[in-house]
Amino acid sequence: MTSKIHSLTDMRLRNAKPAEKPYKLFDGAGLYLHIMPAGGRYWRFKYRFGGKEKLLAFGTYPESSLSEARERRDEARALLRAGSDPSFVRREQKRAAEQGAVNTFEAVAREWYGKRLPILAPATAEKIIRSLERDLFPWLGQRPIAEITAPELLATLRRVEGRNAIETAHRVHQCCGQIFRYAVATGRAERNPSADLRGALAPVKTTHRAAITEPDGFAELLRAIDGYSGSFITASALRLAPLVFVRPGELRQAEWTEIDLERAEWRIPAARMKMRADHIVPLAQQSVAILRELQPLTGQGHFVFPSLRSVKRPMSDNTINAALRRLGYDKTQMTGHGFRAAASSMLNEQGWNGDVIERQLAHAERNKVRAAYNRAEHLHQRRSMMQAWADYLDALRDGRKVVIGHFGRAA
Repeated sequence: MTSKIHSLTDMRLRNAKPAEKPYKLFDGAGLYLHIMPAGGRYWRFKYRFGGKEKLLAFGTYPESSLSEARERRDEARALLRAGSDPSFVRREQKRAAEQGAVNTFEAVAREWYGKRLPILAPATAEKIIRSLERDLFPWLGQRPIAEITAPELLATLRRVEGRNAIETAHRVHQCCGQIFRYAVATGRAERNPSADLRGALAPVKTTHRAAITEPDGFAELLRAIDGYSGSFITASALRLAPLVFVRPGELRQAEWTEIDLERAEWRIPAARMKMRADHIVPLAQQSVAILRELQPLTGQGHFVFPSLRSVKRPMSDNTINAALRRLGYDKTQMTGHGFRAAASSMLNEQGWNGDVIERQLAHAERNKVRAAYNRAEHLHQRRSMMQAWADYLDALRDGRKVVIGHFGRAA
């Protein structure tokens, strides 16, 4: 949150005179006015992204007022909090606007992309633009979007299919649907030809991620994790994974600012969730204990599980799976994502309310109004379930007799 205390005022800006050398008047949170000997007054915003210092220009004073510069600074800081580089966003929006002057498929697609860019996770944005530039623009880019037919679009998608990238072909088809709908909404096309292609692509073969869902096998896995002899950070992530059963990306990118150990709660912001909605993870006593043990080592940094090579980056997306391989579990037996399937399977068998389990798994909620309401729905039951689940895992690991009725069937 930007501080409400600023060092600059309009009077101070009006009274500022040029000097023999350039100098700066700082307002706070990276914003300053750069005054040049010739009289030019330039707004600049200094920030860091990816470990590098960068500058963003916000126009000149008084053409751009102090309040306008602050508003642009706050917008840029909001992008930084969401994990986006403001300079990159501005550059892409400018390029999209320039391309939007004509109605080719590429121009409309880039304009659509520019509109979505501020709300996309950086990795997602990169995948979309790479797919557009590789799979669509070479063949459809210069075609007027209103003239593209369903057979023409299908021929382009068949090229993606032809390299045996069936899932990618379906994702590109979905992306095309959004672009054509945007074209229709903005008056550049009369209809969406991608809608005529339903069922035209080869079906995606569903492959389930490897997971151990039988209690006996899971007990062996827990004991193996306890014996892991690698990095303490990796060991902590391995021990926490079955207790919280979040997605691997959500776990490895966990930030200390999201975790409240006193309230035993982890709040993952929407920007890092697959379904783009805030998510609450109640922390069992066992989870809190793991995090308290890890805190002296990584608690002064940004990430709970930083990379072994740099504390400025989160743990690699392959670290958990590599640790499982080191424990003797190959990719056909168990993966980092498999902890979710294991929890879902065993909790359902124990008789827990299916809605409570699904809410804790943060699965899709089609109704956006209901999704917003449901962020904390079932939270009391979820707290009980997460503690009971942790106790159940302790019993499994220790080889104690597990009485299902004690752990399941929450009221």
